[in-house]
Amino acid sequence: MANGHHDLSPDKITLENGNAIMGSGILGLAYAMANTGIILFIILLISIALLSAYSIHLLLKSAGVVGIRAYEQLGNRAFGPPGKVVAACIITLHNIGAMSSYLFIVKTELPNIILGLKGLPDDSSEWYVNGKYLIIIVSIFVIFPLALLKRLGYLGYTSGFSLACMVFFLTSVIYKKFVTDCSGKHSHNSTLLNHTVPYTTNTCEAKLCTLNSNTAFTIPIIAFAFVCHPEVLPIYTELKQPNKKRMQNVANISIMAMFVMYLLTAIFGYLTFYDNVESELLEMYHKADTLMLCVRLAVLVAVTLTVPVVLFPIRRAILQLLFPDKPFHWVIHISITVCLLFAVNLLVIFVENIRDIFGFIGATSAPSLIFILPGVFYLRIVPEEQEPLKSRPKIQVILFVAMGFIFMIMSITFIIVEWVTGQKGVGGH
Repeated sequence: MANGHHDLSPDKITLENGNAIMGSGILGLAYAMANTGIILFIILLISIALLSAYSIHLLLKSAGVVGIRAYEQLGNRAFGPPGKVVAACIITLHNIGAMSSYLFIVKTELPNIILGLKGLPDDSSEWYVNGKYLIIIVSIFVIFPLALLKRLGYLGYTSGFSLACMVFFLTSVIYKKFVTDCSGKHSHNSTLLNHTVPYTTNTCEAKLCTLNSNTAFTIPIIAFAFVCHPEVLPIYTELKQPNKKRMQNVANISIMAMFVMYLLTAIFGYLTFYDNVESELLEMYHKADTLMLCVRLAVLVAVTLTVPVVLFPIRRAILQLLFPDKPFHWVIHISITVCLLFAVNLLVIFVENIRDIFGFIGATSAPSLIFILPGVFYLRIVPEEQEPLKSRPKIQVILFVAMGFIFMIMSITFIIVEWVTGQKGVGGH
């Protein structure tokens, strides 16, 4: 892995960290805003961005105290082997969720691109517009070779390209707001036009604050969009002259940039489609629209290139668990990569709605990685002599961890209730 290579400049590291944060979550944010209203959404987005930055501060401080630069090893130092196993499992769960959401976008958007380019009807039965075949092809010929790279640093170039694609997506969403007529006749992709919207009289009015059965998915979607914590420590290792202050600055700049992009995407996406907005924003635009065809292609490239970045910490976590002292070996490296891609492909082929991936991962692993683990690691690792348990920083951390548990329990409860009762509001399939 990347240990021992301190040769990436802060700007390149900022790109890489930004790319670790930025992902498919951006596509669900307009839907999240439709289910909370503008003001409540902005409050939630600011809160989670600030909490993410604070959480990275806790991680970096813990890592500095013990000189460890791997998330699972912090778990080991704090709680012994069980801590290491729990950290590795949660990272693996989160990143499998992230990879699944990226491949889900390939499954839905690549067929749309091909249909748009070839001018085929929506119900075309050609094999090359079947998303299930396409994700397997993309996984084998694009993702697999990139995922075999030994070091994360080489992917810094793809990180810059990925973020450029997302900026293009954002500018197009903003432009579309001013050329799309809000009459209920949005250029939907399919039968979404026939949605029966509960708010028929004021569908084209922006809500400042609202609650409905889908609000349960909002905080998990936002939390999912901000998680980059497993990648922070390996990225820190690759920073030129690494120190805590420099890495915190890199993290803060990345989070700030993502916050601005997320906010603009959510606002303009929501103000284009209002209550009709789907859980995957691109679904709302017509597939024959040339600009949005290019955007689909850009997003597709961005998420495809991000999969290897996310695969790295999973593979590292599995290696730490199964082969902690074994030197690098190509057979193990390749085998783990193949198994992961196979498992994620299988999952994506059978999941019907990306919202369920955002919701489940955002309610389980996201609060663990943002709130709970960094907090408990800090409490265990920073010595009592340096900071007593009753000191202000430690009390803050205890409250931070408690908030994580409350957020997790509430989110899981609401989502299970929503799934069981089957109350699919606007945007649900």
